[in-house]
Amino acid sequence: MEQSREFTWRGPGGPFTIQLRQGVFAPTHTSREVAAGLTVNPGETVIDVGCGSGVLSFVAARLGAARVYGTEVNADAVDLARNNAELLGLAERVDVRLGSLFEPLEGVRADVVIGDVSGIPDEIASLSDWFPGGFSGGPTGAEVPVAMLERARSHLLPGGRLYLPTGSIQDEGAVLRAARRIFGEGRMRQLRERLLPLPGRIADSAVARRLMETGVVRFIRKGSRTLWELRIWELTAPPVLQPPS
Repeated sequence: MEQSREFTWRGPGGPFTIQLRQGVFAPTHTSREVAAGLTVNPGETVIDVGCGSGVLSFVAARLGAARVYGTEVNADAVDLARNNAELLGLAERVDVRLGSLFEPLEGVRADVVIGDVSGIPDEIASLSDWFPGGFSGGPTGAEVPVAMLERARSHLLPGGRLYLPTGSIQDEGAVLRAARRIFGEGRMRQLRERLLPLPGRIADSAVARRLMETGVVRFIRKGSRTLWELRIWELTAPPVLQPPS
């Protein structure tokens, strides 16, 4: 087993310390921005899709969720997240299950879905160390988030909320079109926006140039820096759920 290292989360719901391990997705700026926009009311049920080390599941529990279900396709991450839940004394409230997106949660419906899933084009992910084990977002970075959105409505209670990060480092337009189709234009609210630096090895790559030229991604040049835009959205299910169109 890979050696673990400690990580202290100092965002909402913190501070608390968890274990990280090579091969498991670690908390990022996106994790922090999602947490900063997250609303969890006491007693609510939460689903954390693609939970990685479990950090956002633990944030939700510490904000008052009565029950949190995390899902993760990486078996090493499931093992680590379960161990972290034990370390934090949250194992009775945080249930981490192995499987893709909502597959391990048949029949489970929640007040809140945290939809921070892999949303980076496969070729960019391969140049980075952000998604160990090859768990990236598809050819344009929109495929996994759209699949998550397609399934989310059937797991949300009436009036439930889904928290979704999007960014110009993916085909953001495709993700937002899917969100509007599934939830409705008037049920989307942008909570946060932030510019983040793109590592030079990605910014200067032929892959990034080609994806920019084809309109899949959009980067911003500021002096010697290359930046991408991150946005956090809150999507609200109707009070009475209708089948997605």
